[in-house]
Amino acid sequence: MKNGLLDILKGKFLISREAGKTWRFMLFISLLAVVMISSSHSADQKVHLIAKMNEQVQELRSEFVDTRSRLQQLKLESKVGEKVADMGLAPSENPPKKIRVK
Repeated sequence: MKNGLLDILKGKFLISREAGKTWRFMLFISLLAVVMISSSHSADQKVHLIAKMNEQVQELRSEFVDTRSRLQQLKLESKVGEKVADMGLAPSENPPKKIRVK
């Protein structure tokens, strides 16, 4: 046990006859670490992008509600009457009559 620990601390496992297997394993572990770090960064970027898009959706939704309420106000008969009064138009004195065809 003592010799094994000293060999590991001295790095003899990197220069022994079977060092090729050790180097390949270390390279594989390093590659996995790089892939894991890259995946983590990609996931973080996606989370930030989703948060940014959610903020934009909320902003657009509030703009939609505001525009819809302004449209409802502009469609009121009194507002339309005010707009067309400048052109000389006025509401009809006689109500419209229904025509029924048999």
